[in-house]
Amino acid sequence: QVQLVESGGGLVQAGGSLRLSCVASTRAFSSYAMGWFRQAPGKEREFVAAISRGGGTTYYADSVKDRFTISRENAKSTVYLQMNSLKPEDTAGYYCAARTVASKFSYDYDYWGQGTQVTVSS
Repeated sequence: QVQLVESGGGLVQAGGSLRLSCVASTRAFSSYAMGWFRQAPGKEREFVAAISRGGGTTYYADSVKDRFTISRENAKSTVYLQMNSLKPEDTAGYYCAARTVASKFSYDYDYWGQGTQVTVSS
């Protein structure tokens, strides 16, 4: 069982930046690909970004490409999501997830965090 804990959310003005962190409770963190998803009220959970086990391959949703960057530090069992040029439409709960191979589909992931709220004001 892997527990994931997100942090770093908050309220920011449009155009601002936030960095989300997700810490995993496993020494085998490098065995897991990691993903970030988000869900706004009344909407489906959507893919944001994913990163391979070693960090050498990353994937992004078109809506965040060139604004968000996913990275990881395996020695710290942590994955990050650097979010720049934030827009009001980025407002959502952000969740990290883990599985053995990176995927853009939420149903593929085995473990989920509780989420951290990001609110972008206009």
